[in-house]
Amino acid sequence: MKSFHSRTTRGSGQESGKESGGGVEGQDPIPGQRADRNESTPTSSAEATGACEGAGPGEAAETTEPVGAAEPAGPESEVVLATGVDGAHGAHGAALGTGEEDLDEASYLGAERHPRDTAERALGDFTTTPAILPLVPVAIGIGALAAGVSLALLSMIGFLTNLFYYQRLSAHIVSPNANTLGAIAIVIPIGGGLIVGLMARFGSEQIRGHGIPEAMERILINGSRVQPRLAILKPISSAVSIGTGGPFGAEGPIILTGGAVGSIVGQLFRLTAAQRRALLVAGAAAGMSAVFGTPVAATLFGVELLAFEFKPRSMVLIGLASATADALRMVMAHAGLILPQPLFPVPSHAPLEGLALLGAAAIGLATGLGAWVMTQAVYRCEDLFKKLTGHLHWMWWPIIGGTIIGLGGLIDPRALGVGYNTIHAELLGQLGVDALLTLFAVKLVIWSAGLGGGTSGGILAPILMMGAAIGGVLGHVLPGASPGTFALIGLTGSIGGVTRSPFTAIVFAFELTHDANSLLALLIAATISHLVSVLVLKRSILTEKVARRGFHVMREYAVDPLEATFVREVMNTDVYTVEPTRKLDELYHALSEGSAERRQRLYPVIDSESKLVGVLPWSAVLAAKGDGAREVGEAMLSPPAAVAHPDEILRGVADRMAALGLGVLPVVDRSDERHLDGLITEYGLLTARQKLLEEERHAERVLTLRRVRAQVPVGRDASREEDTAPLEE
Repeated sequence: MKSFHSRTTRGSGQESGKESGGGVEGQDPIPGQRADRNESTPTSSAEATGACEGAGPGEAAETTEPVGAAEPAGPESEVVLATGVDGAHGAHGAALGTGEEDLDEASYLGAERHPRDTAERALGDFTTTPAILPLVPVAIGIGALAAGVSLALLSMIGFLTNLFYYQRLSAHIVSPNANTLGAIAIVIPIGGGLIVGLMARFGSEQIRGHGIPEAMERILINGSRVQPRLAILKPISSAVSIGTGGPFGAEGPIILTGGAVGSIVGQLFRLTAAQRRALLVAGAAAGMSAVFGTPVAATLFGVELLAFEFKPRSMVLIGLASATADALRMVMAHAGLILPQPLFPVPSHAPLEGLALLGAAAIGLATGLGAWVMTQAVYRCEDLFKKLTGHLHWMWWPIIGGTIIGLGGLIDPRALGVGYNTIHAELLGQLGVDALLTLFAVKLVIWSAGLGGGTSGGILAPILMMGAAIGGVLGHVLPGASPGTFALIGLTGSIGGVTRSPFTAIVFAFELTHDANSLLALLIAATISHLVSVLVLKRSILTEKVARRGFHVMREYAVDPLEATFVREVMNTDVYTVEPTRKLDELYHALSEGSAERRQRLYPVIDSESKLVGVLPWSAVLAAKGDGAREVGEAMLSPPAAVAHPDEILRGVADRMAALGLGVLPVVDRSDERHLDGLITEYGLLTARQKLLEEERHAERVLTLRRVRAQVPVGRDASREEDTAPLEE
């Protein structure tokens, strides 16, 4: 393929003024002929010698002769130069002109060859527009509402716990572990399971589960629309479940409830699904922030797990809602309505180093495997309950789960409820090895049985408790830090491994404790746990439920190659054009079966002045077969339904094609839309993906080491000769 030279520079799509495709200087090819707009006659022997065989569109011929070299370069130097040009293959293509008018300025990065007024100079790092501004006060309002809903949920949990376990009227959060009811306490979670089952059967089945997968499902399949009744039923059912001893956290239900509030508010306005999604996630993150007092971690959680994008249009709204909720939480804490933050204060200590960091790595490995155990336990229990289908309605399953919870509470009452006081005791190192092992085993069994049976409750608090138990147990044998500090490291590793959100885990642990001296150890544990988890588990505990409902969630985010590739780099400039006076039947017979011309499928129509006047789809040619009177001008589309420009990125072209249902667009000059530069097809869009695949799959050794023996001057002892090992490319 020959190099594409344009009239301006870097594939702007205009011709260079040299001969092209058989046309004379400065003119377009004759209509009805194949117009190779990529071809340019070399103007010097150096240019001819340096033409790169196989260069793609947008790449110019290169020379391997070093410019300004003090002496002739050897073959190796020539190879390095050629590899360097090839290695930058298609970033913007090689320079396509050498006129001084194309050079903006020179810098240490080289000469800038793009004119300052081109459209690509208008491209920015982000696509967010001022349209986000009206949503800012909406997000702040959602944050305030989520804080209020969170307070109401925690108050309901406290009220029911005090009522059922201590027979008193109070809304303060307490643990059921100090009750004196004895074996009769078994009936409390059973009754709670019965109430939740009835609410799910006659209210909304969506209240079952721990909330986060349900929020993800609303985002993925329902345009971020949530039923208003879910904002009422979910917190009530969760308060009943947790208040009657359910071993769950309040954060999962409030994430779904806050998301429901955000979605409902968004449904009151004329918004796109993407905007509703941002508000839904803003409400969910605000709920998490209000429960735990962790606004930064809540923002990261929303971005890492729920938003399915990392863009300012969502991050700004999520961050503001989380900050608003936490600000109101502080006010409520000063009023004594909620626990102050940090939720789990720990004693200060010296920065962790040495053996403590090795211990953090070991805990990261253990919690990564623990993430596999926790995930498998939940979904194996769910599979067991599904075997009851046809024998027992799912409405009664929470009763079975409640029975198991009640029995587990007799073994270790600390495993019941949200367990904030138990988590704090673990972080303070107040539990021994036996107590931690028992707590982990009981919590795992009753938590997985409760969730498997369809009870309503969150997963973060149980993961915190079990992760701290893993770290605390290992902390009794690992040197370098206290068992409580290792419990914090285990807590972080478990969150990072189970949820696959390591950044959230690190910041979450810090905001829960304000222990900055453990940050390095937290990073090590969360990273290793995350690595182990992604290697041993295909899906996390959050995405597995979504996958079981027939949807796939990809948690890896990368820059779309369509966002980083220009049209000029992939457009087809070897184009067959037709004139408007040509007979369609004659054109049909001229396009032989299987030829490249017939496969083109869209034919630019060029008038006598070499200007684009329309486009002719192959379907029109086929429809006029046998009609010897009809001409191209009668069947062409004028103007074309859509066009592309050489200096725009492929994302806009792909969106245009998808919106209009087109597979090919003419590429025209932005300053003169009657000047044809080529065609862009859906196959051209795949070329951008091909470049990314090449980066990911093509492995090469760039630098090599070669041992060179230095020459010894005359009279110098050869035994003192030194070897050097310079780098060679």
